[in-house]
Amino acid sequence: MNPSNETHQQQQQQILPNVHNPLQFTIVLPHSDTNSNPSSSLSNPSNVNDLLTLGIPRKRRRGRPRDTLSSNQVYNLPPEYPNNHQTKQNSFGSNHFDRNPNIGSNQASQVDVSDEIIVINKEATSEALIALTAGFPADVLTEEEIDAGVVSVVGGIEQVNYILIRNHIITKWRENVFNWVTKDMFLDVVPSHCSKLLDSAYNYLFSHGYINFGVSPLIKDKLLAETNTKGNVIVIGAGLSGLAAARQLMTFGYKVTVLEGRKRPGGRVYTRKMEGGNKVAAADLGGSVLTGTHGNPLGILARQLSYPLHKIRDKCPLYRLDGTPVDSKTDTKVEIAFNQLLDKASKLRQLMGEVSQDVSLGAALETFWEVDNNSSNSEETSLFNWHLANLEYANAGLLSKLSLAFWDQDDPYDMGGDHCFLPGGNWRLVHALAENVPILYEKTVNSIRYSSDGVQVAVNGGQVFEGDIALCTVPLGVLKSGSIKFTPNLPQRKLDGIKRLGFGLLNKVAMLFPNLFWGTDLDMFGHLSDNPSTRGEFFLFYSYANVAGGPVLMALVAGEAAHSFESMPPTDAVTRILQILRGIYSPQGIEVPEPIQTVCTRWGCDPFSLGSYSNVAVGSTGDDYDILAESVGDGKLFFAGEATTRRYPATMHGAFLSGLREAANIYHFDTNRALRGKIEKNPSKNAYVCGSVLADLFREPDLEFGSFSVIYNKKDLGSMCVLRVGFVKKGQESWKEGQLYSNKLIFQQLQSHFNQQQEVHVYTLLSREQVLELREVKGGDEMRLNYLIEKLGVKLIGRKGLGPGADDVISQIKAERSKSKPAVTVKSGTLKPKSAMKQKLVRKAKILRKNNNQLLPVEGVGGNDVEVKVGGSSVSGMTKLVVNESIPSVNMNVGEGLIGNFSASASYPPNVEGLGVGVGVGAASHGWDLDI
Repeated sequence: MNPSNETHQQQQQQILPNVHNPLQFTIVLPHSDTNSNPSSSLSNPSNVNDLLTLGIPRKRRRGRPRDTLSSNQVYNLPPEYPNNHQTKQNSFGSNHFDRNPNIGSNQASQVDVSDEIIVINKEATSEALIALTAGFPADVLTEEEIDAGVVSVVGGIEQVNYILIRNHIITKWRENVFNWVTKDMFLDVVPSHCSKLLDSAYNYLFSHGYINFGVSPLIKDKLLAETNTKGNVIVIGAGLSGLAAARQLMTFGYKVTVLEGRKRPGGRVYTRKMEGGNKVAAADLGGSVLTGTHGNPLGILARQLSYPLHKIRDKCPLYRLDGTPVDSKTDTKVEIAFNQLLDKASKLRQLMGEVSQDVSLGAALETFWEVDNNSSNSEETSLFNWHLANLEYANAGLLSKLSLAFWDQDDPYDMGGDHCFLPGGNWRLVHALAENVPILYEKTVNSIRYSSDGVQVAVNGGQVFEGDIALCTVPLGVLKSGSIKFTPNLPQRKLDGIKRLGFGLLNKVAMLFPNLFWGTDLDMFGHLSDNPSTRGEFFLFYSYANVAGGPVLMALVAGEAAHSFESMPPTDAVTRILQILRGIYSPQGIEVPEPIQTVCTRWGCDPFSLGSYSNVAVGSTGDDYDILAESVGDGKLFFAGEATTRRYPATMHGAFLSGLREAANIYHFDTNRALRGKIEKNPSKNAYVCGSVLADLFREPDLEFGSFSVIYNKKDLGSMCVLRVGFVKKGQESWKEGQLYSNKLIFQQLQSHFNQQQEVHVYTLLSREQVLELREVKGGDEMRLNYLIEKLGVKLIGRKGLGPGADDVISQIKAERSKSKPAVTVKSGTLKPKSAMKQKLVRKAKILRKNNNQLLPVEGVGGNDVEVKVGGSSVSGMTKLVVNESIPSVNMNVGEGLIGNFSASASYPPNVEGLGVGVGVGAASHGWDLDI
């Protein structure tokens, strides 16, 4: 019925030779099939262009994993990725890694060594895969890396070398996660001319928690050795996110105090000791499954503690109401039909576009089932309802409340690898993380006050804790309840995000039996229901016998049944479970005894959680996770937890990673705040920090027209203005048109996540009069650029090239805004109330294109899709999309901080406004200011 994945893989795939794999996970290649996928034909297994398979268990299949062919996504590394001793002359296409544009044709024979792709390790492909499991794309920078300024110019050889160094550092640490990796370890392999890139890569990886984290003795020594040289941070909540952040902040030199309402650490990760007679066992009543071991930081913690992991075997038989096994053919038939319905739902949301945000996944699936399977019998309907219950378990939410558009928005980022249990329970990880962390228990937080002077956190009993910064890691359910009062109130944007996101419920019944009557050959089995409203009641059983230390069986309650279970008497629950078990095993001649001990969870009633984990509800999007993660109060109050990570929500590793993320954010924000204080006193001394101030000011420009935005001192009509021009280009060109790829949609979603919108900002200083003249130029941005460069003789430069004079102007504008915030915002020359600018941010379900005046979904990756941004504001600006039409290319000659010589090589299509730009310095990123 459900053949083992290992057996299936042995039949379908061959192990990739010659690929060094320090993660000790198998990297496999599918057999070539030129009829179905020409690009999978392989002649050299060690070639960079080979298809490398990483298993990705889909969130939809949390209870019972999909078959191997469905769950494994095939990733084709870009052909440009370097391998062995390739250099820039033969390893990179001209679209991405052209020679530095500063080097003219007359200098071609005098190539500097810094313009060469370095060779660190012959296993560049393997190292790229390992970096991929840590969340880094193969050939581009993440948005976070770009924001951190890890390279001076995005794109080009410098970026390539940075990526190679970054991947090498990650790989070396993953080879031995017990050690503390230092920069000195790489001096012998990284060329001296790349020392700055080594510093940049190492500092980024360390500060953001990608290396040197965890609980090994050498890493704990670093934690204890660090003195409190920085500020005082109050962490609210001792769950995985709070503990991860606390340890990282202590490593950075902060004094940390963790406030926890419960009598124990761990939050929603809770291992209960069960005992009776001569039996003792441990059962995870909260988070239990490590969903994917490829790159999972909790798997790294287990390695540091030398704890083995138990793979949850795929075999999961299902039983009818009367206890008889479901026929394997019927089971397979319904499972295939169910997955086809999910595919149809995915296509439907593409056709519906934004309308799909207001439709539930449950409505779509049930409607499809009624239409497509009107001849199905009662058993098939019960099987269908079992799969719906499994889906509600995976999302901890009713399908009637899950968003059709975005319920699975995190699927492309699922960590590959097996789903596992930790023998002895996950409390072992929690206990190790809590060691040496100052935690105050039974401190229920009632209010959080934050201001420029710091934070005050009040707990039960009237005690108040004061600090410089606070990190709130309470579950989304607590935020929804309003039990914590924030002063001042949280921004409306965050309140709306809290309201929109879903927070569902999953309950469990753990039973310790006197003997293992269900056997040792299964880790899970399921039971059907004939009532849709109770389909999630004890629908799945997990066997903990191999990991708990005793015969423990766990029954899950999901969906609508999870809510009614909150008020069900425990005795009734046990009676119902025993009735199910005896119906299954008594016909086999197996006696089902009374349990020695039973524990029922009530996560919905727990005041410190008020639910289980988050999901994307109808009307919500993945953007709401980002909104919940935003800090408030000018970097005084931060937020972490599984509901703040759009890539890994509803997972233990997501919570842990969010803690590392916010520790990095606190460190960098705190550091930059100190530097901003210095620049305001002497604005000409620190151009980097001035750039940070400049970015803040342009969040609310005083004037906008087309791709131009302006800030100025409102009190002085004769003052100088800072003009910013934004050039936007969508996506990367690394996926060449016409190439075939498996799982194009996955690639599209991955690329769209890391590189949704790429924008380059360049600047100049103009008088107010010149700005107004420029605004009145007819013909759109192309003519404005021509007027700016040809008529006014202005050079557009990177932010560092603005110089001390501009620093003074920027400082004056900031000082004026600090005194009095403008009551109105000027948009395209028209005065509008500020409130009118607060438009709803909408994330489209899929990219759309025009075809015979119809909006249709775009399939696959590549082509000439170009996103043209009209207006500099992401809130109020308009966006148009053109497919397979020519746009003007703009060649940028970069040298000595100047950008000019714009030339258009094609005309705009008639339905496009704005400016489409090909940037000669390489692909740019969202909101990237040329740092020259």
